[in-house]
Amino acid sequence: MRKPERTKTLPSKFDFDATVNRLVGLLNTKNIRIFAQIDQQQAAKEVGFALRPTMLFLFGNPKGGTPAMQANPHAAIELPLRVVIWQDDNGVTQIDYQDASSVLISDYGIAQNVVAPVSILATLLNEVAGN
Repeated sequence: MRKPERTKTLPSKFDFDATVNRLVGLLNTKNIRIFAQIDQQQAAKEVGFALRPTMLFLFGNPKGGTPAMQANPHAAIELPLRVVIWQDDNGVTQIDYQDASSVLISDYGIAQNVVAPVSILATLLNEVAGN
């Protein structure tokens, strides 16, 4: 199965529901706002399709992300941060994300110090995955 090079995947040591709950709990603990939690499996079911367990999250902290958008308004397409938790064919829960901090630096020319608050994503997700 192909994926863009910039999409990273972390296997979770936990089942799907536990991984979802760990992400929600960690974000809440760190006062990171969840803007949307979309159950894509349920949405597919509503239109007559089957889909593996898949949950999309949009989240962030306006205090951390706004400076990047102030530096370059086009950066708003990358924010808020996005994570997809899904279950593969073997029943293993996976966490997909894109390294927004690298993209904001390389593609948008935003300074590292401005992007620093966004660079915590990989660390957060490793904690959620139990790594």
